[in-house]
Amino acid sequence: MKRRNMLKMPVAAAALSLMTAGAFAQDAEQVVIGVSIPSATHGFMGGLNWHAQDTIARLGEAYPNIEFVLATAPDVGKQVSDIEDMLATRDIDGLVVLPFESDPLTDPVKQVKEAGKFVTVVDRGLAEEGIEDLYVAGDNAAFGRVAGEYFRDNLDADAKIVVLRGIPTTLDNERVEAFQAALEGSDKEILDMQHGNWNRDDAFNVMQDYLAKYPEIDAVWAADDDMAIGVLEAIAQAGREDQMVVVGGAGMKDIIKRIMDKDPQLPVNVTYPPALISSAIEMTALNFVSSAPMTGRYIISSQLITPENAEQYYFPDSPF
Repeated sequence: MKRRNMLKMPVAAAALSLMTAGAFAQDAEQVVIGVSIPSATHGFMGGLNWHAQDTIARLGEAYPNIEFVLATAPDVGKQVSDIEDMLATRDIDGLVVLPFESDPLTDPVKQVKEAGKFVTVVDRGLAEEGIEDLYVAGDNAAFGRVAGEYFRDNLDADAKIVVLRGIPTTLDNERVEAFQAALEGSDKEILDMQHGNWNRDDAFNVMQDYLAKYPEIDAVWAADDDMAIGVLEAIAQAGREDQMVVVGGAGMKDIIKRIMDKDPQLPVNVTYPPALISSAIEMTALNFVSSAPMTGRYIISSQLITPENAEQYYFPDSPF
């Protein structure tokens, strides 16, 4: 099955750099790269953790001079502690970090940068711009815009929408602002927006509240497939399955299968691949083993998944 190239930066050069770098990795200086990510508390993070471990194992074989220190955190406090420990006791040369939340992780990551280390920030940006050397993420503005445009173009006139936001982060802001912008000037109404924290249980509770408050809901933007699962359960318990459609995001295989099967409750989805952590780790490694420039922004575009193209995005063996 042919995969689409959805990267806004050329990947052929990066792949060639990986091959070339391997030729002299044996003689390179020893390097320690810390990788700090949230724990696998839900499906997307489960997939991201799997890709991180797989990439570290693969690169460890390719580059024996690189040692990876992987730490997963269930909360902000643990992640801050992990990063401080990496800097103080592991003497890392580089850090790959997906912040649990933007604000509380900004100062700890800034301290790593001020210590002269190479910093790669993934997915959820920091509260202060310009700290990191490399930023790797999905196209969060497009993620929100694509969903908003689908609602604008496909819902009936005067349709009523409820929104579930993620954890308070810069990327959540980007997504929601783009979603709202896509609906501006249309006849669609956003009834409410609450944080579901990219969590099934939280999303279930938020959706129960929406269902109690609003007798008429035509569509739900869950903005995440884990939240979509919680939303669907709340709708099912209320017996309102035939009243509204749900659009999540990130391409969870169970959701994609239902789109392939033309489930009327799940008409479309929007891509945001957890494998982006692999790009971040590989590019950080390249910074130390090749002369290829690895600074800047590396953005993976978001695509609309429909029943017509869903098979391209369905990977049944994936952990997510």
